[in-house]
Amino acid sequence: MKVAVFKHKEERRIGFAPKGSINAFVDSVAASDLLKQCNYDASRDMLSLIQSWPNNQHAQLEKAITRIANDPSLAEMQLDVANLKLEAPLARPGKIICLAGNYREHIVESGYAAPQQSDIITQQLFLKPASAIIGDGDGIVIGSNNVTVGWETELAAVIGKRGRNIEAASAYDHVFGYTILNDLSERRLNSRIENRTKREMDGFFDWLAGKWFDGFAPCGPWIVTADEISDPHNLEIKLTVNGQLRQQGNTRDMIFSIPEQIAYISSIMTLEPGDIISTGTPVGAGVGGDASLRDGDELVCEIEKIGTLKNRVRCAD
Repeated sequence: MKVAVFKHKEERRIGFAPKGSINAFVDSVAASDLLKQCNYDASRDMLSLIQSWPNNQHAQLEKAITRIANDPSLAEMQLDVANLKLEAPLARPGKIICLAGNYREHIVESGYAAPQQSDIITQQLFLKPASAIIGDGDGIVIGSNNVTVGWETELAAVIGKRGRNIEAASAYDHVFGYTILNDLSERRLNSRIENRTKREMDGFFDWLAGKWFDGFAPCGPWIVTADEISDPHNLEIKLTVNGQLRQQGNTRDMIFSIPEQIAYISSIMTLEPGDIISTGTPVGAGVGGDASLRDGDELVCEIEKIGTLKNRVRCAD
């Protein structure tokens, strides 16, 4: 099932699409009376929905959504996603945890040696702030501090169940679903500062802070519940800029699998419902040179079985 957040007048509502549906969603508020039998509370926001999922009403809820979506007499409860203004599925996640260097070819294009199969390496993690989140169709605003802005299309796992020291074997029990995240990055932060006295770790911290700009984590267009994606490690990933293919890969090429990521991350910090794990980007990320985004550029991120995430760049006034 796809779970989206859309704006109706000034109200944010949740929409559900049954398995296999592309454009047909059900307005959970309009259908609230019919969904009460599934113990669904239409006043829930996305986070409270995730916190109550899964439960023994899941199958019943999906059955009801499928019936409503396909009943011509219930047209007032049905939505065409093409006519909706979608919001970010999680406007303010508790944590956005990202993996750096989780695809060998991306490590190489970033100027580093790819790890060998025999190497013992650890996962490299960083956080992005919740203020970086924007939704499908929202503008990516580039300001005066932005010199070279690149893209990184990533499969993101949304945590549904709290856990600490989670075993890899049970990691999928903690996944609510999957979405797309574009880990936008300013590659040359502070490069315009003349005669700067550089400290030993300035290069690293410039790279890290370049991930933190407002709007630098487009996310969406919705969340696909985990039961719809039996193997998250066999999904095609693509990104186009102004219609030109710039990034293409497959999640099978991750160095660390999603269960391994959840196990390692949860050994460091408690994972909570609504947290997002962005699992790394394949080759083709915008890493500099002519890859910098400019005013008017349109980015389209696509991940198989999830959908497309579209955003356009605009320069700040």
